Amino acid sequence: MMSLPFYQRHHEHYDRAYRHKALSSTVSQYQKETKSKSAVYAQGSAAYARGSAAYRHSSAAAFSLDSSAAYSHGSSAYDLESAAYSHGSTAYDRSAAQSKRSAAYSLDSESLSTSSAAYSHASESINKLAAAYRLGSEAYSFGQKNSNLMIEDQSYKMSPKAKRAKQSLISEDKENEALDYSVPIFTGRQVNISGITDTEEERIKESAAYVAKRNLFATGEGVSVSKVAKTTSEEEHHEKKSRKVAIRESAERVAMKKTLEETQAFHRKLNQDKLLHAPEFIIEPRSHTIWEKENVRFNCSVAGWPEPRVTWYKNNVPIDVQAHPGKYIIQSRYGLHSLEITECEFDDTAQYHASAMNVKGEVSVYASLVVKRYKGEIDASLLHGRNLSLSPFAVTPHGYASRFEISFVDKFDVAFGREGETMSLGCTVVINPDIKRFKPDIEWYRNGVLITPSKWVQMQWSGERASLTLTHANKEDEGLYTLRVAMGEYYEEYSGYVFVRDADAEIPGAPGAPLDVQCLDANKDYVIVSWKQPAVDGGNPILGYFIDRCEVGTSHWTQCNENPVKFARFPVTGLIEGRSYIFRVRAVNKAGVSLPSRVSEPVAALDPADRARLRSHPSAPWTGQIIVTEEEPAEGVVPGPPTDLQVIEATKNYVVLSWKPPGQRGHEGIMYFVEKCVAGTEDWQRVNTEIPVKSPRFAVFDLSEGKSYCFRVRCCNSAGIGEPSEATEATVVDDKLDIPKAPGRIMPTRNTDTSVVVTWTEPPDAKELVGYYIESSVEGSGRWEPCNNNPVKGTRFVCHGLSTGEKYIFRVRAVNAAGLSEFSQESEPIEVKAAIAAPSPPYDIVVLESVRDSMVLGWKQPEAIGGTEITGYYVNYREVVDGVPGKWKEANIKAVTERAYRIQDLKENMVYQFQVAAANLAGVGAPSKPSKPFKCEEWTIAVPGPPHDVKCTEVRKDSLVLLWKEPVYSGRSPIVGYYVDMKETEAKEECWRSVNEKPLQKKFLKIDGLTQGVSYVFRVRATNQAGVGKPSDVTDAVIAETRPGTKEVVVDVDDNGVISLNFECDQMSPDSKFIWSKNYEPIEDDPRLNIDTKGGKSKLSFKNLGEDDLGIYSCIVTDTDGVSSSYTIDEEEMKRLLALSHERQFPTVPLISELAVEILEKGEVRFWLQAEKLSGNAKANFVFNDKEIFNGEKYKMKVDKNTGLIEMIMDKLEEKDEGTYTFQLQDGKATNQSSLVLIGDVFKKLQDEADFQRKEWHRKQGPHFVDKLGWEVTDECNVMLKCKVANIKKETHIVWYKDDREIMVDEEHDFKDGVCTLLISEFSKKDAGTYEVILKDDRGKDSSELKLKDTAFADLMNEVCRRIALSATDLKIQSTAEGIRLYSYVTYYVEDLRVGWVHNDTQIKFTDRMRTGVTGEQIWLQINEPTPQDKGRYIMELFDGNTTHKKTVDLSGQAFDEAFAEFQRLKQAAIAEKNRARVLGGLPDVVTIQEGKALNLSCTVWGDPTPEVSWLKNEKSFVSDANCILKFESGKNVSFSISTVSTQDSGKYSLVVKNKYGTETSDVTVSVYIPEEERESEQEKKQ
Repeated sequence: MMSLPFYQRHHEHYDRAYRHKALSSTVSQYQKETKSKSAVYAQGSAAYARGSAAYRHSSAAAFSLDSSAAYSHGSSAYDLESAAYSHGSTAYDRSAAQSKRSAAYSLDSESLSTSSAAYSHASESINKLAAAYRLGSEAYSFGQKNSNLMIEDQSYKMSPKAKRAKQSLISEDKENEALDYSVPIFTGRQVNISGITDTEEERIKESAAYVAKRNLFATGEGVSVSKVAKTTSEEEHHEKKSRKVAIRESAERVAMKKTLEETQAFHRKLNQDKLLHAPEFIIEPRSHTIWEKENVRFNCSVAGWPEPRVTWYKNNVPIDVQAHPGKYIIQSRYGLHSLEITECEFDDTAQYHASAMNVKGEVSVYASLVVKRYKGEIDASLLHGRNLSLSPFAVTPHGYASRFEISFVDKFDVAFGREGETMSLGCTVVINPDIKRFKPDIEWYRNGVLITPSKWVQMQWSGERASLTLTHANKEDEGLYTLRVAMGEYYEEYSGYVFVRDADAEIPGAPGAPLDVQCLDANKDYVIVSWKQPAVDGGNPILGYFIDRCEVGTSHWTQCNENPVKFARFPVTGLIEGRSYIFRVRAVNKAGVSLPSRVSEPVAALDPADRARLRSHPSAPWTGQIIVTEEEPAEGVVPGPPTDLQVIEATKNYVVLSWKPPGQRGHEGIMYFVEKCVAGTEDWQRVNTEIPVKSPRFAVFDLSEGKSYCFRVRCCNSAGIGEPSEATEATVVDDKLDIPKAPGRIMPTRNTDTSVVVTWTEPPDAKELVGYYIESSVEGSGRWEPCNNNPVKGTRFVCHGLSTGEKYIFRVRAVNAAGLSEFSQESEPIEVKAAIAAPSPPYDIVVLESVRDSMVLGWKQPEAIGGTEITGYYVNYREVVDGVPGKWKEANIKAVTERAYRIQDLKENMVYQFQVAAANLAGVGAPSKPSKPFKCEEWTIAVPGPPHDVKCTEVRKDSLVLLWKEPVYSGRSPIVGYYVDMKETEAKEECWRSVNEKPLQKKFLKIDGLTQGVSYVFRVRATNQAGVGKPSDVTDAVIAETRPGTKEVVVDVDDNGVISLNFECDQMSPDSKFIWSKNYEPIEDDPRLNIDTKGGKSKLSFKNLGEDDLGIYSCIVTDTDGVSSSYTIDEEEMKRLLALSHERQFPTVPLISELAVEILEKGEVRFWLQAEKLSGNAKANFVFNDKEIFNGEKYKMKVDKNTGLIEMIMDKLEEKDEGTYTFQLQDGKATNQSSLVLIGDVFKKLQDEADFQRKEWHRKQGPHFVDKLGWEVTDECNVMLKCKVANIKKETHIVWYKDDREIMVDEEHDFKDGVCTLLISEFSKKDAGTYEVILKDDRGKDSSELKLKDTAFADLMNEVCRRIALSATDLKIQSTAEGIRLYSYVTYYVEDLRVGWVHNDTQIKFTDRMRTGVTGEQIWLQINEPTPQDKGRYIMELFDGNTTHKKTVDLSGQAFDEAFAEFQRLKQAAIAEKNRARVLGGLPDVVTIQEGKALNLSCTVWGDPTPEVSWLKNEKSFVSDANCILKFESGKNVSFSISTVSTQDSGKYSLVVKNKYGTETSDVTVSVYIPEEERESEQEKKQ
């Protein structure tokens, strides 16, 4: 048997308030009379007799103990079936017997009937006191609510349908019996008290009323006692009763007897503390008969405490789920249990039963399953995977049977909220058929417990939508919410989990608020407060808890404990009897105190026995007068010792004692003194020295931890203090309940794409577990988040709200009153993604192409893909011979990924059937049903085959979009378009009509003009030049309707200007995915788009919307019932969105320009921005590196509100000015700012630019260059270096340099037009280098440099070459002795100018006969020994590096003939010139020789034939002699020798050579001189 907390154990309470003896006798007699006569009790102003008691809402009724003595004021009408009479009415309304408001009591009655013998004198006082009290904490409000019994804290467990309370009227007639006392009757009126629910208010008033009544009994105040002698001769008044009256009274007695029996039977089912009762099946499983391959589910609901454990059996053998994976699915949730058997087989026919067992016993219920098998070949897959849905029939209140189909649309999903927020859950309920007069029963459950309306929870039913609103969510509201809708005997449910997070702590780091504060074991001045620890500790361990109390009706909270307590239960003492209290709890850690918990239910400080008596027997209104017939009470006596003293709870902070009142105590109320002593001593000390306690409970504080104590109790009253009770055994002051150990075996498994199922094992030796807290963390993040904020029972929990694709780890800790366990070990990481299953079968198999030995099949994708992508398909085929199918064969071993496949090696003219199965990561799904037979034969038609994969999407009430794929067989020519046909589903085949007149080029079409509610089918035909081909397979029937909850793609522009298309789906399954398409082609890795999907929302964002993004964007949600939508972005819509995006991007104060920087003329730095508009109140703040700067010497700031221009000027930039500059604008409430970061290279570049500009400004104060040194090529192809100067005066000098060497200029510059030039003639490579020009005078100097090297030189040379090429003259023809020359003149030639020649469009290859060259400024082509083949068109190509320039000449016809004739002439002349006699060399012009010397002259002559040689001296013939020897040898060597020259040899000698081609003469002058010495000696001799 499980261990229970002390406050849940059964206790009996014996103490009673002191009463006067006479009063006690009266009460005793009153109770006996009540039992014997079955007096009527007013339960919250409503009591009903089943089928017999009917009351009008406006009637006023008064009851006496004699139930027959009720009369209507001023009326004598009598009703057969009524126990009351309508005030002022004689009519009987039979329909009131079925009314729910049949027992209302009017509080406005001023008097009772004068014929009522029992209460005539006290009627007014009854009504006055009735207005002051309201009884029955669980009763129904005035005339509107029904009740069975007043059971404290009754929980309503889930049942298959709403149970109506049975109204009962407990009465028994004894007519005309005189009464000797009046009966106290309590009634009340409805009054709303702030912060307290209706039932709370009733409890409080009931408690106060009872205390007032009991005190009145005890003190005797206001009680009139008179002795009335009874005589045996007392006259009795008898009425004559008619037979009609007797029958009515007899019927009433039978009805009341049955009601009493049912009430007693109900009481026997209940334990006084609502715990420990045997299992009971509320809903029993039903037997089923199904077909093979269907799924079936047995459902049952079990009640009992402790919670029963349910086991399922098949033919009395326990079902082992692990031994049959996937076959059986057993689920247990909040008292609802189910057994699902998937794909039932014939062997599953059996008797099944569920057994529920707990410590109080075991009970079983039975159900049978019959599985029927099909005969013949019927495709059982039609029923595969579908749950059995029996046809529920319900009998309505109107007497006919109906079959109701209940479905939920627009359903609530898993919800997340925060404490203090308002949360709303709702579903739209569709009931078919819709019977207006038959309203459904709407019930809401939290964790299987029926929810009743209160100030925290509101429920609404609009006739179509059921909603539940949590007006102020708290963690107590977290749990599984179930909506149950019942129509007659049939109901449907929908559930969703609600999570409530902690509100933000007022103190950072403070823990979350405790929750589920309850008041237990309440007594006169004592109550136990319990709570649950929060899941969030704020990052620091919780040190303990503070308990606060507040008296109902006030707002003053008092802290009950000075030091924090760690144990999650605490005894609160010092309560005032008869008053009601509410409690709250706060947690504390070293950071601070948490927010307070939700307040508890109000609890009255009353004796438990009194409270129980009030609950079970509500009292009547207090009349203020009691008439008794007993003797005076006796004197009081000293009470005896209490009994059964025991320690019911011990912690290190306190010890709780419990005892029973003594048997000997008199009739006076008693109180108690508690004493303690250290174990082993007799040093007894009184604990409550000043005030005795009234309750048989007491909490002893201030004990030393670890010590042992004994306790005893004494009773006291006005007569004195009694003897002590027996002492308890020694009790050690320490926690008896240990903190649980950590749970084990944390196992996460996949559930959906945002949730994970976590399971664990219960910690060993766990006692009084409250539940578990689960935490999750993204792997590697180190940050843990709570998955639940209300401890969950069981060892399984679904953690929602996780991010798809992330990897999470989990840990669990257990909770009991002693505290929270250590965390379990972390689980293995798990990626959040939907669990997978095998896909459903494909369908609609068609033939797309057929040849002699192969066929191409097409089919449609399965409706359910199993939560993961389909990896491929497997195709099977079989032969059909004479209608008899053969065995299935595999067509492919490797899965095919497309939904079209060619099956090879078939037999020509054979008939085949096919089936297809889809596969994913979970495995291969069930195959499709067999296709219709197809014959394998050659298609020879010229038209195309049928299109395939035709499907409808975006179905609306008047339109839809049709998509298809092109045919596999295109015919004998390419496909040129498509035709779409449509008809109503039920229309005949001849009703097909074409949607489009002209063939469509695209493979989609939006079809408009549909009629709402009409079912349509569609098909597509392809066409080519040969004609229109076969139609596609007909689509599934589609009804033109916009389904409830349909959402469209919505365009949105966020505050950042990001344009996005958004689509939301609330009908997603765990396997569903969003598929975006552009022009109905799936979008794959488009760099211009970004797709973000979270949960049921998907967003397609444009990175930079432009013309490339125009088109139709559609989104389809897979694994749903066709959820899809599209949005068209055309050019006009694009412009609108871009304008809106631009508007949203700007802050509140729109700017024309952001903060910018520029350098002014003198090197000053100007920061500026411009707003579109500034008001007169606008202001600007200037910030540098997060510090505000102000106008001053360094910063010059200005704000022009008219133009919106804000600027700041700095004289110069220094190193310390590197950083971030920010302009902050404020214009009323509108703000904006713009920043400019100037650091690193950016700052350095700006600083250099400012320095440069400053230098430039200073430079321009003297002579300077306006345009830097550059070049241009003149028309003469010369290069001119030029620059433009300014601020020049007469004294300014200019100097040119090349490669740092000054260039001497002949003439001075006159600076005409401010331009300086340097002309370089015939520019070539030698002129490459660096040129510099310097200006200088007394004001300063400036220089400009031009590098003409590498690329710059090449660019210049290209321009020079271009000018040279342009200067080329037309080609001319010249004949030479060697041949014909073509030539052109240029200004001058440079090697960079490339020359090419073309003859008759063929590039000339240069040889010895065909040569080209440049001579001076002439560019020529030499054609040696021309022939007729050299005739034609010649082109000279001059390439300047960029462009080819051409010159052309025609060398043909007369031009060639003339040139050739001249060539022949010149050739002959050249031959003659070549062969004529000539002196080749060797003779000098003048020879001077000394007399007496030898003279030798020689030379070479040439000629063909060999020339004749002769000599002349002084123009006269000269021959050889002894003095002068002349020789001619070898026909070429000529010599002239004089052995000794003399002055006579002086003279002019001529060598004459001569042959037939000509003569040539070579002259040499010989001068012979005499030396001076010899001359003088000769002269002397002569003298």
